[in-house]
Amino acid sequence: MLYRNLMSMDVEETLGSNPLDAVVLLSNCHKTGPAQLLGAASADLPAIQVNGGPRGVISWRGQEIGRGTYLWKYRNEFRTGGITETEWRELEHCMSCSEGACNVMGTASTISAVAEALGIMLPGKSTIDPTDAERLAAAEESRRRIVDLAERNVRPSDIMTPPAFDNAVRVCLAIGGSTNAIVHLIAIAGRLNITLPTERFDEVGAQTPCLANLKPPGEYLVRHFHLAGGVPELMKTIADRLHLDCLTVTGHTLGENLRTAENRNPEVIRPLERPVMAEGALAVLRGNLAPNGAVIKVSAASPHLLQHTGEALVFEDYQDMLARIETPDLAVTAVTVLVLKNCGPRGVPGMPEWAAIPIPGKLRRVGVMDMIRISDSRMSGTSYSTVVLHVCPEAAVHGLLDLVATGDRIELDVHARTLNLVVSEEELQMRRAATVNTRPRLHRRGYPRLYIDQVLQADEGCDF
Repeated sequence: MLYRNLMSMDVEETLGSNPLDAVVLLSNCHKTGPAQLLGAASADLPAIQVNGGPRGVISWRGQEIGRGTYLWKYRNEFRTGGITETEWRELEHCMSCSEGACNVMGTASTISAVAEALGIMLPGKSTIDPTDAERLAAAEESRRRIVDLAERNVRPSDIMTPPAFDNAVRVCLAIGGSTNAIVHLIAIAGRLNITLPTERFDEVGAQTPCLANLKPPGEYLVRHFHLAGGVPELMKTIADRLHLDCLTVTGHTLGENLRTAENRNPEVIRPLERPVMAEGALAVLRGNLAPNGAVIKVSAASPHLLQHTGEALVFEDYQDMLARIETPDLAVTAVTVLVLKNCGPRGVPGMPEWAAIPIPGKLRRVGVMDMIRISDSRMSGTSYSTVVLHVCPEAAVHGLLDLVATGDRIELDVHARTLNLVVSEEELQMRRAATVNTRPRLHRRGYPRLYIDQVLQADEGCDF
């Protein structure tokens, strides 16, 4: 996130300081897409986005695997002896064997789908493999479209409107998209002076089933999603819940774009009457531990952990977690709540994807596959499990997370959308009085210092 903001500044200044009529935004992986949309929104020059697409289907020992999701899965097995080093090396050799972003519905594919939903990318183009000839055709069509947008002076502010953001939120939930999209969409909307509160994701989630049966945690890869009809078909399935009169880069409205969409595989894009999940693929939690919100990907969590009370095991920072997570005498059980502090926007800085704390090896070896993990950090969209992240305010700005101690009781109730620390106010006041910030000041100058001083919290998109 440190460099998403830096890239957005670069895009904005480049567009504003050169005699350009319009811009084609070439993106692919996680941060480049949002960074470009942030900068283009601020510059408000006619723009169209073209992504590189997800890599093709990868096979290992006869099994189709998803880049990222299976990396986490097999890495954990390798850590605890579930697969051999020979098998791990085989997997490593085929994990990234072609061009493109992760081929599951991780953050890269989510952001590209969201760009389609916003209307700033041509419909049906975000899910094409990089090596497919259709990808070149998509680029050529985008070239023609940007000339038309420049001639008509159609700007991002004409396309990325409040109703378009509502569409994007709904698509993000219907595809079971990455939690990172919440932060990015809030930031992009903010650049256009549009308020997009985290509560909106919950409101929309209550009315939006998850229909895309994609990893994680579903069965299929993005290539299968594309062949089934991709984002246009998914949007057509939920068309009665979308703002169909939104303008798009095609020059037509969203409703006009969706007329020819067709579902070619109802196992990949499920019909409304047979969803992957009836509602709430993502949820926003609140409570004394996260008064400004925290996020959980419900579709990737373990159902038995969605309501849970357990004692905290606290790691003060990422280095502390790395040093202790594999120690044999770690005081942890299957019902323990793992808490990671000081990994938020200001704490590192940059809010890295550290929230998916590994299951301690001593527990994995006896069959524990999931635990509740809580952090002010983010996680990769390719990750899965019961991870509560984006806790806001973060520990580094003295949010309540900073006061959590090992042994404290934490209550999580995803159905009630609550996250609470069960410690008396008197005890918390004593802890506040005794807290002395002894963390070293790692960045005294330069861009990291600017970031620490200016970055907003997760509920405001981590923008400046």
